[in-house]
Amino acid sequence: MDPLQVKIEVYEGPLDLLLHLVKKNQVDIYDIPIALITEQYLEYLRFMKSLNIDLASEYLLMAATLVHIKSRMLLASPEDEEEDPRAEITQALLDYVKVKDMAHMLENQEILHRDVFVRHHIEEIVGEENFVFPTLFDLLDALKHIMEASKLTEAVTSTAESIKLEEKMAEIYDLLQKEQEILFDKLFLSARTKAEVVVTFVAILHLAKEGLIILYQTSPFAPIHLKLVTEPPKQRHLQVV
Repeated sequence: MDPLQVKIEVYEGPLDLLLHLVKKNQVDIYDIPIALITEQYLEYLRFMKSLNIDLASEYLLMAATLVHIKSRMLLASPEDEEEDPRAEITQALLDYVKVKDMAHMLENQEILHRDVFVRHHIEEIVGEENFVFPTLFDLLDALKHIMEASKLTEAVTSTAESIKLEEKMAEIYDLLQKEQEILFDKLFLSARTKAEVVVTFVAILHLAKEGLIILYQTSPFAPIHLKLVTEPPKQRHLQVV
């Protein structure tokens, strides 16, 4: 069988992953523990590769950069401390945070002819005043925990029946029509193979992308909730081959 290749349209790049690790480890962006962050970054890449998620070349370039910085710091002697080898990464992260903050500010301004949910509308759907939207890496963290708990270790491959994303999307939507809201973890309880877990994960991403569900957390790193929004999915082209 050919392996199930997963292409995620929602793009979050290597700097997003680094920021996620900085926040997750609660470390100072000006004093990044490069050995720890490098190992965790590489672990994310290994996990995504085990799911056959198609990695952009930028992720691999950042991995090489982190390994290079780590080796420089390990080999440097006290007399060689002219410049912190982490300075380039730190500055890139600071610049990226500024760009993200500016984009967030512009997004929150009133823009004519733009079809978006306003904040108060989302608050009505979610039923919470204080909430955050999980990143792709928050979702991958939750998925990794699910796989470790269920001990699903076989390779991700297509099956003779070929699990269909449209059917999985409809199944999740039907469940949400009954329950209105559900925890992310609960959707994977019936999965028996790694392929089922991956298809469920991608189905969730597509439902969110289509605006049919909202993914949210009551605080950073809290359990992830799925909330029903609108009409059931129609036949659409899905970015999975």
